[in-house]
Order: sequence, then C-alpha cells, then structure tokens
Amino acid sequence: MPEPNLFLIFIKPLNDIGIRYVVTGSVAGILYGEPRLTYDTDLIVEIHDQQLTPFRNAFPAVDFYVPPKDIIKIEKDRVEQGHLNLIHHKTGFKADIYFVGQYKLCIWAIDNALTLKYHDVPMKIAPPEYVILRKLEYYREGQIQKHLIDIRNIIKHSKEQIDFQWLDTNIRCLALENEWQAVKSIPGE
Repeated sequence: MPEPNLFLIFIKPLNDIGIRYVVTGSVAGILYGEPRLTYDTDLIVEIHDQQLTPFRNAFPAVDFYVPPKDIIKIEKDRVEQGHLNLIHHKTGFKADIYFVGQYKLCIWAIDNALTLKYHDVPMKIAPPEYVILRKLEYYREGQIQKHLIDIRNIIKHSKEQIDFQWLDTNIRCLALENEWQAVKSIPGE
C-alpha cells in the first residue's frame, strides 16, 4: 500500500470544499479487509454545478493533473456514472473519480457513508456492502481473482458491520449469485 498520506492529498481538498464523496475500491477493501498493494484510490463524488470551479481549484495545476472544467461538467452530467482521473504530479498517485449520476447504488453509498479518522483527517468510506457488490460486479466483468480475495477478507475482518440480509437482496437484484458463490468457494486460511 502506498504511503498513507497519498490518499489524503485527494481527501483533504474534498473535505475542505464540502463535496460529498466516499472512498471505495481497493482502499475501502484494505480498510475493511487486509492490506495489499494499490496504485490509486477510487472515489465516488457528488458535485453540483456551483461546485465545479471550487473542485477544480482544490487541485492546483502546479500539483495535479485535472481535466478542464467543461470535461468535468460533461462527466458529472452523465446519466450513467461519469469518470475522470486526477493525478498528483510529484508522486504519480492517481484518483479515479466516479460521479454519482443516477446510479442508485452510488446514491445509497454516499447516503450511508461511514466516517473514520485517518491520520486525524475525517474520511468518508463506502459501506462494506457497497464495496462487496462493486467487487462482485468487477469480478463478473474481468474474472480477476483479487476481487474475490478482497471480498473474503472484508467478510473475515468486518463481518459484524455487514448487513447480510440487505447484501443478499441486492446480490439477487444485480444477478450476482454466481459471483457470490465464487467468493464462498475460495479456500480460507
């Protein structure tokens, strides 16, 4: 896992300007599960038009690659989840920014975010159920085993935080039963 402060270079500016976000993907998997190497952080953000300029200004061009404001707006306004990257020049560390759009699961994740302190900085993190569902979807798309291992580790270390009834319902709604069975078939430690 990269130096912890690398995550904060993206989190602190979002906190400072009051943009709703959640950390998801590998970083959330690490926080709920076990450490592993990752080269970026995934964030779901909810940005309103009046926040476009503050968002862009929060990541100065001298320190970050940030797409032009009109590209940010186009991606933000997509019905399906828009996407862009922010890249920290000095370290090359990247944030994959996914906009909420009208994807109900992302809306649920932001509305049900958990807050934890990370190096004394408040950080919003997606609920473990969301992380599991998305990793099941990623596994379905690419059959990459690391997603199943991440899920197994999330369940192993954060079982008491997971609403399994809600999770099972949404696994069925998203037709992820086969992928869920694949998680259960991974040999444990």
